[in-house]
Amino acid sequence: MRLMLVEDNDRLSEFLEKGLGDAGFVVDRAADLAAAQATLEAGGFDAVILDLGLPDGDGLDFLKKRRAIGDQTPVLILTARDGLSDRVGGLNAGADDYLAKPFAMEELVARVKALLRRPGAALGVQLVLGNICLDTIGPSFLIDERPVTLTRRELALMEILLRRPGKVVSRGAIEEGLYSFNDEVGSNALEVLVSRLRKKLGSLGADINLHTVRGVGYMVMDRT
Repeated sequence: MRLMLVEDNDRLSEFLEKGLGDAGFVVDRAADLAAAQATLEAGGFDAVILDLGLPDGDGLDFLKKRRAIGDQTPVLILTARDGLSDRVGGLNAGADDYLAKPFAMEELVARVKALLRRPGAALGVQLVLGNICLDTIGPSFLIDERPVTLTRRELALMEILLRRPGKVVSRGAIEEGLYSFNDEVGSNALEVLVSRLRKKLGSLGADINLHTVRGVGYMVMDRT
C-alpha cells in the first residue's frame, strides 16, 4: 500500500516514514502543499497522512479543494491541533480520520490500516490462494497454516499479486506499489525480488505458481 505523507518537520517526517515503512507501507513525503499537489497528481496513492500547519498554506483548505475536484483518497489528519472544534472541523472538511500529536506509532499504523479496510478502500484482511494465506493486519504469511518469514518487500509483492489472482499485474503497477519516488531501484531489482520469492515459496511447499509474463508483468495462480 502506498501512502502520501504531507509533513514539514523533517525529523518527524523521517520518523513517520521509517515507522510506516516497517509496517509494510511505501511512503512518499511532501514538505508542503505544492509538493503534495504535484505528487498526488501522479496518482497511485491509497491514503494520505496530512499535517495542517504547512509553510505554504493550511491543510484543511487543501483537503477541501481535493474533495471538491472529486478526489476520494482516504485522508488521515495528523496535527497538533487537538481541540474538539479542530477535530470536528477536520472531519467536516472531508478527513476520514483525525489523530492529534503527540501520538503512538502503533496507533497511527492501526488507524491507517482501519481506513484501508473500509468498504471500497484498498486493504482486505486476509488474502488466500491455494495453501497460502496473507494476513494484511499482522502482517503475517502462512503456508499450510505454518508461519513463514518474508521480507517487507516480499510481503508487499505477494499482497499486490494476491489481490489480483489469475491476472497479470504490470511491472509498472508492481514497482509503484513497492518503491517510493525517492528509492534508488536497480534495473533488475524486481526480477531479483521475484526470483528470490519464487524459490522461497517453492522450497516451503506453496501450491501456487508465480508466473513471469515477459514484457508485461507477473501473476500468481493456484496449482490445483
